[in-house]
Amino acid sequence: MASDIRENYIKALFYLHQKNEDISLSDLGTELQVSKPSANDMIKKLQHEGIVISKKYKPIRITEKGKQRAAEIIRKHRLSEMFLMQIMKFGWEEVHEIAEELEHIKTDQFFDRMDELMGFPKTDPHGSPIPDKNGNFNRPNYKRLSQMSVGATVIVKALRESATDFLLFLNNKNIQLNTEITVTHIENFDHSFTVSYGEKKDVVLGKAICDRILVDEI
Repeated sequence: MASDIRENYIKALFYLHQKNEDISLSDLGTELQVSKPSANDMIKKLQHEGIVISKKYKPIRITEKGKQRAAEIIRKHRLSEMFLMQIMKFGWEEVHEIAEELEHIKTDQFFDRMDELMGFPKTDPHGSPIPDKNGNFNRPNYKRLSQMSVGATVIVKALRESATDFLLFLNNKNIQLNTEITVTHIENFDHSFTVSYGEKKDVVLGKAICDRILVDEI
């Protein structure tokens, strides 16, 4: 249990680092929904292990060792999500919480076999890249749907988050990875998008939704 909590901290530090190289104790506490004293205690332990660098009144920095360890945990999580969806036929809105438990399994061979059974997938069900065994992974330079102009035709490639309510919304709209979308109108007042895809015409998507959908322009 203690090691699971430690791994959750390492993963959270990595995600916060991707957003902003400087990480505050408050950011970490908010991300993990823990108190600042609890977060501070764990940071001291992780600094002793060489996972982070933390100095009084200075931002927390994750080290290269920390990034490597985080990539290993993320690999397990994303492989688990893909296995649950591809092999076990769970919906993409169902896999995150189960993968949160599976990612703490210590046997690397378990995940290597999982990877092999699926044909070595490059992305998880939400389009996020899966790190390889060495912790390397490509980060494609996709744009947000909200950055597109009227007349643009794009393909949905990834999602910026995997919250259940967001995924259920996309299910309801029949939007999934590789859906081809054409922007037909952008409302000046609230920047909502009117789009068409497949047999769907004049579907209105709010800016908050468009911000969370990553696309590649055709």
